[in-house]
Amino acid sequence: MSICLIISSLLMLLFLFSFISSFFFLMLNKVMLIEYEIFYLNSISIEMLILLDWMSLMFMGFVLFISSMVIFYSKSYMEMDLNIKRFILLVLMFVFSMMLMILSPNLISILLGWDGLGLVSYCLVIYYQNVKSYGAGMLTALSNRIGDVMLLISIAWILNYGSWNLFIYLEYFINDKLLNLVGLLIMIAAMTKSAQIPFSAWLPAAMAAPTPVSALVHSSTLVTAGVYLLIRFHFLIFNYSYILLFIGLMTMFMSGLGANFEFDLKKIIALSTLSQLGLMMCILSLGSKELAFFHLLVHALFKALLFMCAGNFIHLMMNCQDIRFMGGLINKSPLTVVYFNISNLALCGMPFFSGFYSKDLIMELYSMMQMNLFIYTIMFLSLSLTVSYSVRLTYYLMFLNMKFFSLNCLLEEKNYMSFSMGLMFTIVLFSGSMMMWVMFMNPYLIVLPLFLKIFTLLMVSMGVWLGVEITKFKLFYSLVFMNKIKLLNFMSMMWNLPYISTLGLSYLFLNMGKKISKNIDQGWLEFIGSQGLFSFLKLNSSLMQYFFKNNLKIYLIMFVGWVLVLMIMII
Repeated sequence: MSICLIISSLLMLLFLFSFISSFFFLMLNKVMLIEYEIFYLNSISIEMLILLDWMSLMFMGFVLFISSMVIFYSKSYMEMDLNIKRFILLVLMFVFSMMLMILSPNLISILLGWDGLGLVSYCLVIYYQNVKSYGAGMLTALSNRIGDVMLLISIAWILNYGSWNLFIYLEYFINDKLLNLVGLLIMIAAMTKSAQIPFSAWLPAAMAAPTPVSALVHSSTLVTAGVYLLIRFHFLIFNYSYILLFIGLMTMFMSGLGANFEFDLKKIIALSTLSQLGLMMCILSLGSKELAFFHLLVHALFKALLFMCAGNFIHLMMNCQDIRFMGGLINKSPLTVVYFNISNLALCGMPFFSGFYSKDLIMELYSMMQMNLFIYTIMFLSLSLTVSYSVRLTYYLMFLNMKFFSLNCLLEEKNYMSFSMGLMFTIVLFSGSMMMWVMFMNPYLIVLPLFLKIFTLLMVSMGVWLGVEITKFKLFYSLVFMNKIKLLNFMSMMWNLPYISTLGLSYLFLNMGKKISKNIDQGWLEFIGSQGLFSFLKLNSSLMQYFFKNNLKIYLIMFVGWVLVLMIMII
């Protein structure tokens, strides 16, 4: 029995225990706080704190389930890899870091899990060792490092208050201006981890990692860490809610536009993750943490399944990720296509699929709020863009002709990938309604005027039409790639965020470094510094060497010279 199957089975058992415990805590409305003193020195006490409630146990259960399925999936996906044991260990370290972050209300142990996520994600992104992966890994690590620094500053600042357990200060955050600074810092940290504008460039770049990693990282672990932190400490963002709402909206809109112009299968799904993270941030900024958490859990399941299906397509197409080659897959791999389409429909929020239960509730909640026209318009436009790129993706994969090799033997096998996707699919089908019945004790009934009630469905229908039109209407893409219209190029490149995050930040310093190196290090400093000093000493030492080697001759010549001088002076 291989290591993948053993670890996957253990994680599944832990998932069952965690999930059943979360029901128990939810029904009895229990919270358990476990405090373990690591060491005590003089007046310093270092404690490990674990907060167990229904929210942390349920999220941990979902992380364990998805990671179990991903490791099971990797048994087939990574079977030709020589370092599969190293890969599995990295995934386990990643899951452990996430669990440390989920269960802790203490800033120090949150930082341990947070930093662990950043470090292991770097190792996973550069797993396939090439220049592109190294660049993507460095962008990922450095973007997340900003969030780590914000947490470190928060830890230093909260020293003034006597404890790093944030939940102690619930009542003080609203009135204490200096403690609000901690809230701002933690909000920025959450924005870096959840890739909100202006830190969005790393998320599509991190697609350089193996697909099973993408299924885990971009559904329930790394990117959701920031959202979960703000759900857990939602009182921190009380004074900054409108800033977060605007940033979340812009992220959602930008990623929706970018996905409509993208041809890389994994990057399209990554941009859809970014869009959903923006939606979670928006609903969180409006104060509905339970609804944000509900969408977080449901989204984690169908997004993991989407990535698994994408990985299967890439596996069949001999590592080709360009959707323009992938036509007619319904004939070659019908089962994976069914899984893919169901999870895609859940992402769009089609009625009675799992994503519908959270997205429809979010949209109706928005319709109840007293928001201005700009926020309302951008929100619903982003919703239709989500449907648009999903329809475009389905159109490219199913209805167009295959442009892969004329002679191909694409065949869907019954392997570990199919089994893990099937189990995941079963959970995805029922997760929306089941989670809604479990989490919300009383069913929500939102009464709205007819137009507002069906407005969400109208925008979804508009998204379907837009997706078909964009796919058929090739002028958009010809204009983008010929750079005739700068606006379209700007939209397709995530509003130039990749340039700003890479060359935009480093070009000035690299250019300055080159000039300093050329003119000072290898210029004047060489002339008057090491090389100049070396030449001077070498000349002097060679002259002295000449004197020392010929000292008798020189002595006699000097003696004769001295005698001649005396004779001249006497005469």
